[in-house]
Amino acid sequence: MKKIPAFVSIIFLFCTSIQSAAAQIDTSQKVVTPNTTAAKKYIFADDLYYDNKVTYEVGASLGVMNCLTDLGGGKGIGKKFIKDINIGKTEPAGTIYLSAAYKYAIVLRTEATWGIVKASDAVLKSVKESTYGRYERNLSFRSPVFEFMAAAEIHPRYFKKYTKKEKLPRLSPYLMGGVGYFSFNPRAKLSGEWVDLRPLRTEGQGFAEYPDRKVYKLKQINFPVGAGIKYKVSPFFNLAIECVYRILNTDYLDDVSTTYIDKNLFSRYLGVDLLGNAMLLHDRTNEINPTHISHTNDIRGNPKNNDAYFSVNFKFGLIF
Repeated sequence: MKKIPAFVSIIFLFCTSIQSAAAQIDTSQKVVTPNTTAAKKYIFADDLYYDNKVTYEVGASLGVMNCLTDLGGGKGIGKKFIKDINIGKTEPAGTIYLSAAYKYAIVLRTEATWGIVKASDAVLKSVKESTYGRYERNLSFRSPVFEFMAAAEIHPRYFKKYTKKEKLPRLSPYLMGGVGYFSFNPRAKLSGEWVDLRPLRTEGQGFAEYPDRKVYKLKQINFPVGAGIKYKVSPFFNLAIECVYRILNTDYLDDVSTTYIDKNLFSRYLGVDLLGNAMLLHDRTNEINPTHISHTNDIRGNPKNNDAYFSVNFKFGLIF
């Protein structure tokens, strides 16, 4: 206990000596105080733009995914894009990505996307009188989607050459496009179980009687195109919202494309393990109307338009 006053005395003498030495400093020199306005401006002026030609970003996103196929849609004969979207069939989606930007104007990125797409003729029940039998067709599907893409973004607002005296735009609308490689696997629910549709050859894919109907591949190339708006929170953090539409080379995302086939052919090409499901799932009109009989070459889908899927994502990225 007696050591405490001595310790305090030592601290006091040390502080006094520091103060005395400070008093001898040349007070004629001006003290530089931080410019809070300049400091605040630095946060958004973004020296990364001026000092580095290339910046990198890593990030992720959460969003939703939907599709445009032969199934579902709206009243009438069916429309393209917005008029035929069934919002109730929207499913969650997400991405992770890595990008490199030149002066923020041109961005190259690689991105992995996963999600779910689905559609059903049952959504047409309230307008069934106007759907020309699409409701009575009674088909449905669900498929997981995994995609890897390489894409480019174009940010027009950054094509202007900025100087350090100018404030950079924080809000940047952009267009994007690229090429992707995706996988899918359409399934339908039967007696409470999800059944893979591709092995069932529901439209005679691979049958000698239908040489123009090839067995479709579950992994294919697509072409993503889209637009977004990016908001620069700071030189090190971006937020964005983006809509991407995928142009596909297949009409079998939903396993529906053309006409009904002779159901007797299934027993010629399929084994016992697949035959029963093929007979039940290639034509489901009798589940709504037991007296209905579909004939060979009756319309099952529309082969003139390929299927598509799209996503809307809220993105967040770190710049380094």
